[in-house]
Amino acid sequence: MSEKTGWWSRATGMVINANGPWGGGGSGKGPDGDGGDSGTPPPPRNPWTQPPGSGKPRGGKGGNPFEDLQRQMKDRFGGGAGGSGGGRGAPSMPPWPIIRLGLILFVAFWLLITCVWRIAYNERGVVTRFGAYARTLEPGVGLTLPWPIETVKRINVTDIRELKIPQSGANFVLSGDQNILDLDYTVRWSIADPELYLFQMDKQEETIRDVAEAAMRAALSRETFSQAIGPGRGRVEAEVSRQMREVLASYRSGVQIRQVAIVTAAPPQEVNDAFRDVTAAQQEAESAINDARTYSQQVIKRAQGEAASFDKVYEQYSLAPGVTRRRMYYETMEEVLSKVDKTIVETPGVTPYLPLPELKRKAAAPSDIVVSAPAGDKK
Repeated sequence: MSEKTGWWSRATGMVINANGPWGGGGSGKGPDGDGGDSGTPPPPRNPWTQPPGSGKPRGGKGGNPFEDLQRQMKDRFGGGAGGSGGGRGAPSMPPWPIIRLGLILFVAFWLLITCVWRIAYNERGVVTRFGAYARTLEPGVGLTLPWPIETVKRINVTDIRELKIPQSGANFVLSGDQNILDLDYTVRWSIADPELYLFQMDKQEETIRDVAEAAMRAALSRETFSQAIGPGRGRVEAEVSRQMREVLASYRSGVQIRQVAIVTAAPPQEVNDAFRDVTAAQQEAESAINDARTYSQQVIKRAQGEAASFDKVYEQYSLAPGVTRRRMYYETMEEVLSKVDKTIVETPGVTPYLPLPELKRKAAAPSDIVVSAPAGDKK
């Protein structure tokens, strides 16, 4: 701004001064305009001379204008105090050492953030050089070439990812007995090999989903409807997991299947009411069959107990047949007579024996019966 003001003043001075741009009109005493009349303004200064005290004059008439221009440029762009017109408010560029230090710091920071990588314990760092696979960084601190020569992509290898099938709506699958199931299940998987996972298989989740659906349909085609929704569910899950591992291993996908779990397996909503009735009838039939089996087992156990008891009696009978027959006779008569009414008839000339102690014992234990022979005739 100071230079502009200086040049503008010089141009206006040349226009106003009628004697010429270099002065010399009137009673001027020299080209520098000093020593003129008191009423006449001093003419403009010769641009090819230096002002008094500004430098060593050249040939007694002033300095070199090119040196002035060089000094002004240096003052303006080299951090000086400014040109002849002041220049204290003019912007100045930083010196070269500061620019060089800034460039060094920027390069050091760029190398630090693009060459030093910290890999967590549950991650692996896949390094690519110009887009091609180079190596895999293990957990810890790893070094690479700066970007864009080499780049690193972190892959989590410990997280268990879950894939829900279907994502929304119904998923109809045909069973082996030509029945339709509405099936929801989940697939849990993880990354086993980051290199294969990134570069061998495209659209990883879509591929896993397609493999899971194909394996599930193949497994259910060998199961009946009742088995698929009931006791055969675990067998179907294990078969689907096995088939998925084989197919994905043949793809070299770098994926490990952890588990396949069936969430719901039911008939379509349109036939759900009829299916409930069929299921209730099947449960009643199963309950009746279980009751019959329980009763048959009870009868068999009782018959086996009675046969074992008869075997024991036979063993005693074989040791003493007479005593055993008499005991069996008494037990049979006791069992028969205890259930009927008895009448004692007294005949003439016969005094009946009345066993009072035995009657008391019988009253205390009604099941015990004592059979006694009548007494003889009195003489």
